[in-house]
Amino acid sequence: MANCCIFAGQGAQVPGMGKDFAEADAEVMGFFDKANSVLGFDLKKICFEGPAEELTKSNVCQPAIFVTSYAAYTALKKAKVVDFTCAAGLSLGEWGALCAAGVLDFDSTLKVLEARGRFMQEACEATPSGMIAIVGASEAQLSELCAKTGCTVANINSAAQQVLSGSKDAIAQAATVAKELGIKRAIPLATAGGFHSPFMQPAREKLAPILDGITFNAPKFPVLSNVTGKPHSSDPGAIKAMMLEQVTGTTNWAQDVLTAKEMGATTFVEFGPGKVLSGLVKKIDPSLNALNVADLASLEATVAAL
Repeated sequence: MANCCIFAGQGAQVPGMGKDFAEADAEVMGFFDKANSVLGFDLKKICFEGPAEELTKSNVCQPAIFVTSYAAYTALKKAKVVDFTCAAGLSLGEWGALCAAGVLDFDSTLKVLEARGRFMQEACEATPSGMIAIVGASEAQLSELCAKTGCTVANINSAAQQVLSGSKDAIAQAATVAKELGIKRAIPLATAGGFHSPFMQPAREKLAPILDGITFNAPKFPVLSNVTGKPHSSDPGAIKAMMLEQVTGTTNWAQDVLTAKEMGATTFVEFGPGKVLSGLVKKIDPSLNALNVADLASLEATVAAL
């Protein structure tokens, strides 16, 4: 039986995340201590205690979700109940998947995500933009909505749910136009800006030299790309290029899940706070088994299920 490990994306953060794992396991606590020394600020305290406003900042949130997710991944691996045949993650979560597959080490992943988060936040502040979730639109309705508003597709979460990015005005217009087109729901999201869109081009350009300074390796098992919906190449240079493309490109989570299924995956285990991705897996294909590891209680339930 094939299993896919999946890593949470931005927005899943919650104060207190990772705390019970870390207090129960010295090795897991070590990840949070290591993060503090690598990053030069008290990420552990922010994860365990908040405040939520601090945890929401992109340069804090991205490494925080990664460390919590990697801690959860390590805790399940130690239980020796499962081997993973492939990995995927949503946006920043794709970096967690690459780390799990040995493409880059823990310290390097932390450095990349702090910089990535900071550059994305700077891009948001430089040009006001936003995101809106679209539920129940046909392909034709979605195309027309983008054509009329100038918004672009940032995330394809499932056949029934996409997220658009655009200027503040375009997002406001999209809510109105969606109603006119008879689209079921259009929900503006509380994000810092329009991620996975041309608005992130300055972040992509600043991230390039950071990635140039990091050693990438061939993956030990397939990692699915958000951009292509297919496994990354085994060429480290091609992986770097694709992860830069991911900053401005559409993330196709729905295709990642379907590709993993084609590769034989029947069980998906989500690591990190929340259950967003495991919920989407079930929406994409109800026949798939989706579990999550966010804390000790969900770890025990997942170990029992496996």
